[in-house]
Amino acid sequence: MKSRFGESEAMEHAGLSQQEFNAIVARHQQFLRRQPGGLRANLKMRDLSHFDLSGLDLSSADFSGARLFSAHLASTNLIGAILYGCDARLANLHRADLSRADLRGACLRGAVLSDAQLVEADIRDGTLVHYSKGGEITQINFEAKRLIAELTCANIQGANLSRAKISNAFIVQTDLRDAVMRGAKFVGANLTNSDLTGSDLQNADLSEANMTGVKLNGAIMSGATLSRTRLVNASLIGTILDEKHWRLPEVAAAIHAQTLQEANVDLTQCLTLHRVWIDADGKQGARADLTALNLSGQDLQGVNLSAALLTGCTLRGIRLGGARLAMADLALADLRRADLRRTDLRGVNLERATLIDADLTRANLSPVLIQNTNFSLWRSNLRRARLNNVNFQGADLRKVHFARANLTRANLRDANLRDADFTDADLTNADLTGADIAGADFSGAELSGTGGLAAT
Repeated sequence: MKSRFGESEAMEHAGLSQQEFNAIVARHQQFLRRQPGGLRANLKMRDLSHFDLSGLDLSSADFSGARLFSAHLASTNLIGAILYGCDARLANLHRADLSRADLRGACLRGAVLSDAQLVEADIRDGTLVHYSKGGEITQINFEAKRLIAELTCANIQGANLSRAKISNAFIVQTDLRDAVMRGAKFVGANLTNSDLTGSDLQNADLSEANMTGVKLNGAIMSGATLSRTRLVNASLIGTILDEKHWRLPEVAAAIHAQTLQEANVDLTQCLTLHRVWIDADGKQGARADLTALNLSGQDLQGVNLSAALLTGCTLRGIRLGGARLAMADLALADLRRADLRRTDLRGVNLERATLIDADLTRANLSPVLIQNTNFSLWRSNLRRARLNNVNFQGADLRKVHFARANLTRANLRDANLRDADFTDADLTNADLTGADIAGADFSGAELSGTGGLAAT
């Protein structure tokens, strides 16, 4: 026996012609519409390797033990489908809907699940059984007594795994950037060296999970359970955790933002050298590099930090009113409740930053004109930023990139939103009364309860 899905394993997968498959799909559509002659698709132990199932409605279909190696399932409806113990290695499930699907014991190694829906999916371990022609059930004799669900090296970026059951799964070196995993159960799961940058793990259960070397930069983990979670060398730069979490010994083993004292940084000297660097066009002084430092509560009103490096900084409650931060890099920064009134933020990078409850009244986030041979515009980047309850009243937000940002309940009254990009952004209950939205792109944006939009 070579491997779980090695050639020498005694697993019989019946072949299927395209004509036979089309007939099964046709009867399944009748089944879904409750029409006479309809029959739920039964694809147990079938070999569908390399088949094109993209865009089909195969909700509630049974793929138990099926081989879906390198199959095309992009945008396929698999709600409530049974994929128990299936082999979906290298399958393309981009934007597929697997909500409430049974994926116990499935192997999704190297599969593409970007932007997929896996809400309440069951991805725990299981035991695969074989259905003979006579209807008898025989357990497959694998090396292990159980099949461990595996998502190693899979691309699950931006997927929704809210309330999914993923306990004991093998998810090593997997791309889970920006994935939503609220309330998911990862008990005992192995996520070693996976990338969860910008992910949402609110109220997730990570008890006894192995998260060694995991990147959690900019992730939200409020309400998460971290009992006996292994976080050795995990990166928590810009991560949102409850205060109680920071006192846990498990968290102490991770990499997190340092205070000025811990990093032996003289802030006054750093600001002085940065001012010289700006005045001398970079020929003297030194560019301020405050990457991954904790500056919470500092009073930096009116300072000039243009083009400064502040990636992953913890800046909760910081006072930066009237400061100059043009073209500064604040990606992944924690700016909750920050005072940024009338701040110069032209061309700023706030990708994946958290600015919940921050005040940006009359702040300037318009583009910077780069005087090169082409005179290009450097636009402010707030892609995937968390801007819940942010006050943008009267702010200059021309041409700002807000793609996939969360602007729930944001105050955008009287803001200049000309040519801003809100593609796939969440503007639920935001207030745009009096805002100038000429040329703004709201493609795919969530606009439920948005005020002032129709009248503008």
